[in-house]
Amino acid sequence: MTDLTHVIDQSKPSIARVYDYLLDGKDNFVVDREIGDHFKNNLPGSVAIAFTNRQALVRAVRDIARAGVRQFVDLGSGLPTADNVHQVAQRYAPDATVAYVDNDPIVLAHGRALLATDHNTTVIQADLRDPRSIREDPEVVKMIDFDQPVAIIFSAILHHLNDDEDPAGVVRYWSGQLSSGSLVYISHFRSGHNPETTAAEEKLQSTFGRGRWRSDQEIEALFGDLEILEPGIAPCAAWRPDPKPSDGIGTPDRELTVWEQLIVAGLARKA
Repeated sequence: MTDLTHVIDQSKPSIARVYDYLLDGKDNFVVDREIGDHFKNNLPGSVAIAFTNRQALVRAVRDIARAGVRQFVDLGSGLPTADNVHQVAQRYAPDATVAYVDNDPIVLAHGRALLATDHNTTVIQADLRDPRSIREDPEVVKMIDFDQPVAIIFSAILHHLNDDEDPAGVVRYWSGQLSSGSLVYISHFRSGHNPETTAAEEKLQSTFGRGRWRSDQEIEALFGDLEILEPGIAPCAAWRPDPKPSDGIGTPDRELTVWEQLIVAGLARKA
């Protein structure tokens, strides 16, 4: 792990680092592990949210690449882990290009180290709430041609924006930048109207001072005028299941747990 202790405030948890810890990553600090352990120990089963979200992202990138889209902008990308967007995309389309965006400086450092020899990827530090600055960033402009189809990835990030930060407006901005045939992927915490949802949402808000679970209808509305593709808004664990066990990402042949039902995904196309 790159030594960033001199520039990163280790007294405050990071969304990216907590998520990294829940996915069994190593790029996190004690304060992040304390939050992660709360979910592991006090909300047993909740870690499934992180894993099923990641598995759905892998399937989404695979399907996007198979559909012929060769450019990806991953907003709120988090720390590098197994099967990153560029690795999955380039598995099916070796010429795929990816721009990673996150507001955490540790993501920038680790991403640049990982991608130093991959000329089809870049990583920038920026704020999701300022999409214009991302769109106009020289690294993004150099890597992504918006006159051609692009896939915009919002994997487990829009639920960290409060309503007054206009997450729908963020999606709408990017939709307006896209050419015909482009795709937008969103995964999002889903309101379950149950004790599990309440406990997890309260922990998120008390830790980071932000975040909101949304209903299926509210999540669908984030896509605006885009055409939502099959199977619509569905739990990540059941979204576009892969029936081949060899992939290791198939849908369980059982009823989903309450935690697995608390994160959903959708993919939409610009006409």
